[in-house]
Amino acid sequence: MSYLPIFVDLKKRPVLVVGGGHVATRKITALLKVGANVKIVARELDSPLHNLLEEGKVEWFATEFEPEQVNQAYLIIAATDDNGLNNFVFKSAEAAQRLVNVVDDQPHCSYIFPSVIDRSPIQIAISSGGAAPVLIRLLREKLEALIPQNVGEMASISGRWRNAVKAKFPHMTQRRRFWEKLFTNLHFQRLTETHQTAQAEALLEQELEADNPIIGEVSLVGAGPGDAGLLTLKGLQAIQQADVVLYDALVSESVLELVRRDADRVFVGKRAGKDCVKQEETNALLVKYAKKGKRVVRLKGGDPFVFGRGGEELEVLKAENIPFNVVPGITAALGATAYAGIPLTHRDYSQNATFITGHIKPDGTSLKWEALAQSNQTLVVYMGTIKAGELASQLQRYGKPADTPVAIVSNGTLPNQSTQIGTLSELPELAANAPTPALIVIGEVVKLQPQLAWFGSQAQQFISTQETLWNNQLEKCA
Repeated sequence: MSYLPIFVDLKKRPVLVVGGGHVATRKITALLKVGANVKIVARELDSPLHNLLEEGKVEWFATEFEPEQVNQAYLIIAATDDNGLNNFVFKSAEAAQRLVNVVDDQPHCSYIFPSVIDRSPIQIAISSGGAAPVLIRLLREKLEALIPQNVGEMASISGRWRNAVKAKFPHMTQRRRFWEKLFTNLHFQRLTETHQTAQAEALLEQELEADNPIIGEVSLVGAGPGDAGLLTLKGLQAIQQADVVLYDALVSESVLELVRRDADRVFVGKRAGKDCVKQEETNALLVKYAKKGKRVVRLKGGDPFVFGRGGEELEVLKAENIPFNVVPGITAALGATAYAGIPLTHRDYSQNATFITGHIKPDGTSLKWEALAQSNQTLVVYMGTIKAGELASQLQRYGKPADTPVAIVSNGTLPNQSTQIGTLSELPELAANAPTPALIVIGEVVKLQPQLAWFGSQAQQFISTQETLWNNQLEKCA
């Protein structure tokens, strides 16, 4: 992140604008909307600025820029068509440790103007740091269409009733739940849309006087295999509303970035061969937070019901009479293989897919190796790199050919995803060198990976190879 996003109160504060043309006019118009005391330095003023001057809304401070002028300003803007003058203003402001913006010259800006969506008192600012202004304009257009006009009215009502709500609900969680319930109330939304402010505030007061106890609950949410874009809409809503999020080691940073900022994040991850939180401790935490009236999210990599112990955790919640719900996620076998270009089934190679885990309870039932070694199927192994040697030897022992294609997909769906291809006899060596977390895929469908790779650096290698072949073909035809 190149810039710290902040909102600045400029009411009655002096802002020095060097320039009197149409660019300066555009900036000054925005400054006046927030009540800034605008001081202009310019030899001439465009007619719109003359009008503002006559109306007493701006001050024509000077006709020539002098370095000491920056000392009298809270912010400085250089908006002339003279690059030398703009650079002089920038250096003068920097020397005086004043924030300065040289319009359309990002390297000479200590602050920048973002694109703003105004639903006063709500403001949404977006910026690319000067890297892609056209893209930001397109994003703004989409957001303008998505954000209803009445959110400003809803926020204004909220501001007027904030102290009353705080007096009724002393705890932050209680207040947040109250406001969430009100803002999602369709009747309240319609009243604000039609500017029936008095009726909307009467509804707010009615809700405030109602006695609705806060009840804790747990949402078991699948975070998907890593790419935040694969998180479901319902999963996003859950982590945005949570008071507490208990998350695994397999939940990616990009997904965690989407968690509500003031939610408590509690790591309860497990990794083979490393320190981890015991399952019993995780269960106890879920119960503890829920009984405090918290809205708890148990965030798991992939899908919570596929090798995620989700069922075990819900059994504990059920025994404690704690309300819960489940939000499925894209499991790694589906996400990682799709991003690697490996179809789990294919009419020519595989008529079924089997998911197994490389870790079972010490007293658990052993795997049915005879069934797993059958042909015309895809075998997907979670958490299997540590036992890759046993996996390879047992499958070969029960009839799986040594030259059966295998793949190990590491960091599936993430930018650093990598895929290693080999044969079943080579699996132990491949696993020893594979970054984790990793997924093992065994079966004839792996043959398709070089052709179907579309994501990451391996896809680029494939595209380059195809381009070479295509160019060679063209040369033959010429």
